[in-house]
Amino acid sequence: MARMVVDPITRIEGHLRIEAQVDGGKITDAYSSVTMWRGLEKILQGRDPRDAWYFTQRICGVCTSSHALASVRAVEEALDITPPLNAKLIRDIMYTTQATHDHVVHFYHLHALDWVDVVSALKADPREAAAIGASLSDYPGNTVQRMTAVKAKLQAFVAGGRLGPFTNGYWGHPAMKLPPAVNLLAVAHYLDALDWQREIIKVHAILGGKNPHPQSYLVGGMAVPVDLNSHAALNADAFMQLRRLIQMQIDFVQKVYIPDLVAIAGFYPEWTKIGGGLSNYMAAGDLTAEIRPTLEQKKHGRLPSGIVLNGDLSKVIDFNPDLVAEDVTHSWYKYAGTEPLHPFDGETEPNFTGPNPPYEQLDVEQKYSWLKSPRYESKPMEVGPLARMIVGYARGDAKIKKLVDDSLAALKVDASALHSTLGRTLARGLETEITASYGMELLDSLIANVGSGDLRIHSGDTWDPSTWPKTAKGVGFEEAPRGMLSHWIKIQDGVIDNYQAVVPSTWNGSPRDRDGQRGAYEASLIGTPVAVEDQPLEILRTIHSFDPCMACAAHVLDADGNEVVEVKVL
Repeated sequence: MARMVVDPITRIEGHLRIEAQVDGGKITDAYSSVTMWRGLEKILQGRDPRDAWYFTQRICGVCTSSHALASVRAVEEALDITPPLNAKLIRDIMYTTQATHDHVVHFYHLHALDWVDVVSALKADPREAAAIGASLSDYPGNTVQRMTAVKAKLQAFVAGGRLGPFTNGYWGHPAMKLPPAVNLLAVAHYLDALDWQREIIKVHAILGGKNPHPQSYLVGGMAVPVDLNSHAALNADAFMQLRRLIQMQIDFVQKVYIPDLVAIAGFYPEWTKIGGGLSNYMAAGDLTAEIRPTLEQKKHGRLPSGIVLNGDLSKVIDFNPDLVAEDVTHSWYKYAGTEPLHPFDGETEPNFTGPNPPYEQLDVEQKYSWLKSPRYESKPMEVGPLARMIVGYARGDAKIKKLVDDSLAALKVDASALHSTLGRTLARGLETEITASYGMELLDSLIANVGSGDLRIHSGDTWDPSTWPKTAKGVGFEEAPRGMLSHWIKIQDGVIDNYQAVVPSTWNGSPRDRDGQRGAYEASLIGTPVAVEDQPLEILRTIHSFDPCMACAAHVLDADGNEVVEVKVL
């Protein structure tokens, strides 16, 4: 029995190490270890809660807007603040844009190279690639001229030795199955997506001042004024530009991303039976019509809340925040006691016990990751696009059910195929179709509300700390691109007493808990075939299907600012 070590996993945010036991060409056990950390919970203690969103954005350079939104929602719940409708709509437009942008970038620039053999594209006939593209959609980039130009550019990369992001890929790997023409088409769209993502994120520049780290979030509303007739506010011209960008968002998703996803998936049917893992799914829900929705109302949002256990789509359990707790049995932290802690009572005390790098393998019987192990009623959960689509499907949401059923029919598989690596990748694409199109509905609602004469953007009557209760606590949930994100805050005498962020990749990438239960990454790798032991392409496929963000997931520091351990990044 061999142990494979992949460290670091690349094409993700942060540093992740995967160790896998391989026997008979399949993975029989796996361990997920986050080998980086950052400092934020302790930094926030004693600060004004209205400033928390600005700090928490810095948890990650990708998920910035997600953390800002979860943070302001947490403070608003704690202090019983309801922002105006305009602020809610602007936040949701930024949300849908970030989700769409993030999913498209993940598919093409972080995950596609697990399926697309770039070197094989050099053998393609551009006419065949263009014909395949034209059969999928009327996207104007699917021309012979475009495919010829992309092939020439790729040949120039190879001839000049300037492979850039295509360096060190597992080209020619036996698990790569796309024909040359499809590979060329995918490379062309990879390059197109680079241009597209640069444009679409201008929505955040218009509404948030910049990206990453938008500047317009505020507890109680937003800091961007709205007035159709004012040059110093979001006006008619700005709304026209937003409409153009959001339409570009919709067109690319419907004419490029979804067709590519279905076409590529058709060549890998075996991956509908690999990588399922836990089959426990959880979503807190998002994109509701209500500004501050109740738990009941979140069950009916565009992204419904709920829990599905053991892959049973016939039953949905209502989500209850009181049942969340974090275990540190195999995490480099220490608690004052031994029991898992609810986030409101969370502790962030580092307790690194080694091994110091370089090391051959982890001591998995002891502590082996900087991630805690969050659990729901003591059960490990998967969060993310697959969880949201599974929960929505089980809830009977009409739009989600139609998208899922149509896609499964196109691939000629049943709903069991969702519980897989390919199902996870497909779910991300289907969710993107929802967020892309919903952005236009939100924009129409914003224009209509402003046009009616409602220019309110902030509930300033709650801004004065002297009006706040002496003690308060709140949680802000956001269904971030990678899954359920929650920020938990306790406020005492007008300042932050305790702050905990429980993020998607902590749920998915967690080490074993005190009961020996694996997290989602670890569970998903069991049974995965490995064709070439020194080219762990199959591990990358499944881990990348979660879109890991370890910078979000590990965020602690020595309270005195001392170096705990030196990490060498390869």
